[in-house]
Amino acid sequence: MIDKLFVIEGDSNNPHRNLALEAVLLKRLQPGECYLYLWQNKHTVVIGRNQNALAECHVQQLEQDGGFLARRLSGGGAVYHDLGNLNFTMIMNTGDFDVSRQTGVILQAVQMLGLKGEKNGRNDLTIDGKKFSGHAYYHHDGRSYHHGTLMMNVDMSRLPKYLNVSPLKLRAKGVQSVQSRVCNLADLNPQITVNAMKDSLRRAFSAVYGLPVSPLQLTEADRAFWQSEEAKMSEPEWLYGDVKVLDFSKEMRFGWGTVRMDYSLSRDKQSVQEIQLWTDGLDAEFLQEVPGLLRGCCMKRDAILARLSMSDEASPRIADDIACMLLPA
Repeated sequence: MIDKLFVIEGDSNNPHRNLALEAVLLKRLQPGECYLYLWQNKHTVVIGRNQNALAECHVQQLEQDGGFLARRLSGGGAVYHDLGNLNFTMIMNTGDFDVSRQTGVILQAVQMLGLKGEKNGRNDLTIDGKKFSGHAYYHHDGRSYHHGTLMMNVDMSRLPKYLNVSPLKLRAKGVQSVQSRVCNLADLNPQITVNAMKDSLRRAFSAVYGLPVSPLQLTEADRAFWQSEEAKMSEPEWLYGDVKVLDFSKEMRFGWGTVRMDYSLSRDKQSVQEIQLWTDGLDAEFLQEVPGLLRGCCMKRDAILARLSMSDEASPRIADDIACMLLPA
């Protein structure tokens, strides 16, 4: 049960440093504690844990313009951040994790600023059908976090410049471009600022959990771990992964996300030789395991499902969709 609330703000606009602090907070969390972490990135594209950076982002253009590429631990899709966007992370023990309650903090904060938002789809918050906040989740070793964006005055012209959104995803949303499905809160209420939102989030955090809020102080050990995590988050191996050119490629859209599967088969076409999976699915832990589970697997439905069920994080629905996608029609 949550009985202590703490708030901490990021000390920079560097995405690698800011994402590393999530790992620090997750590690230091104690029973009964819940943290609200508020942070901003400058001129950044953040991709989901299992996405292909080069497919999701116009990386060369971003870097030429002085921007950053970052990869987070959670699943979900690519997003553009600038200083018109505020990011939040709520961190708690997995037994206290409650998406409805955590989402309630965000919706109440927005309501305090005169706007009525609602949950829409698998991980979006919208006003009049337009998205102003996208969320993702991460679970590890009995601890969890729920994080997301709050678009207040983002430069919308930069979204198509740096993001390469799958046509399958746009068709699923019934829109022509990523710009047409998002909105800035400041366009709906010009009085909304980043500082006003931070204040509303603190008050809503306290109100929803019924507890006072205290500032969180980091230890020297926390700061040492933070530095090492920031270095990891900056490494090309983490940002880009090991992308291979394989014989076959399929892309499909399911209710849980968009998936691209690249794979090669054995000479007799009876088993999977190599496979890569790129996806914005939120089940990041399971989806990350899929390629390793399927290498060498017989190209039969029962065999594929048996392999995928070996994961502790297995989702039968996702496993079934992956089996259908991999097997010849």
